[in-house]
Amino acid sequence: MTIEKLPSGSYRLSQMENGKRYRITIDHKPSKTEAIKLLAEAVDRKPVKANLSLDDAVSAYIDAKANVISPTTKREYGNMRRKIPKELSEKHLNAITSIDIQKYVNDLSADLAPKTVKNYSDFIMSVLKFWDIPIKSPKLPQRKKDEAYIPTTEDIQAIQAQFEGTEYEIPFFLLCLGLRRSELCALTTDDLDGCTLTIDKALVLDENKKWVIKQTKTAESTRTIEIPQEIADRIRERGYIYKGHPANLYDNLRRAQDRAGIPHFRLHHLRHFFASYMHDLGYSDKQIQAMGGWKTDNILKTVYQHAMNLEKTKHEMSAQVFWLIRGKSRGQSRGQI
Repeated sequence: MTIEKLPSGSYRLSQMENGKRYRITIDHKPSKTEAIKLLAEAVDRKPVKANLSLDDAVSAYIDAKANVISPTTKREYGNMRRKIPKELSEKHLNAITSIDIQKYVNDLSADLAPKTVKNYSDFIMSVLKFWDIPIKSPKLPQRKKDEAYIPTTEDIQAIQAQFEGTEYEIPFFLLCLGLRRSELCALTTDDLDGCTLTIDKALVLDENKKWVIKQTKTAESTRTIEIPQEIADRIRERGYIYKGHPANLYDNLRRAQDRAGIPHFRLHHLRHFFASYMHDLGYSDKQIQAMGGWKTDNILKTVYQHAMNLEKTKHEMSAQVFWLIRGKSRGQSRGQI
């Protein structure tokens, strides 16, 4: 492949392929990755792997996915690309071995959580698969069992008392209804019709670290929820739902926790609270899933329910056996041990 500057100021890219020379003229000097991609499109094939370093391959992979991934995912891909060490990123695709990938994973494991290591590993393996590089999947560090912190009703009431009458009272209430921070920050009064709130967008950081509005995380995240008339009236009265910086939600939650003298927990744990509390009230997984915008009920079963009133459940299970042995009815047994 050659890149030649023409007298006109344009650049001509050329490459021989199966005895035929392909040429492209563009109005700017391309990067190596862009030149490879343009010539590959001219030949109607993927770039020749021998011409690609891993970094080139990653860049072309991200470009190929740009129209089907979210700004957040694109930003995460960029972060993962920068995490690849130079000695690996500069290596040609055909020279990469399973040992190279395993070493990369081992090095990541020294500083990152197992879940994060898996995300990085899955990304680089997807790139290699995209370019038809047959590499055996690396051995990953063992993941610790997810232990989702569930704020108590006392925690929630203590925070609400701190936020009452402030800018954060209504946002906090909506977060306790299972909204994600990104969904809350994208809401406007146009999304409120009567007492029905439509959630169909999210405010996220793109790859340039700029806040942008995009679609919700998944199709299931697009939903409507019903809010109390009092809350709906107050939103219309003040003319907005939340207009502060997204980071301020975290900062003010932490300050409220300090003032209330309760343990710190993250905003996302309010979704844990919502799922747990609704489950304790007897709502079905399907109902909770629809209200909170989860794609499947897997997260409810594997992350949240393990902590949903577990001590009470253990007590009741023991009671069932205790009263069975005593020959009593199940109705007598609940809570009587």
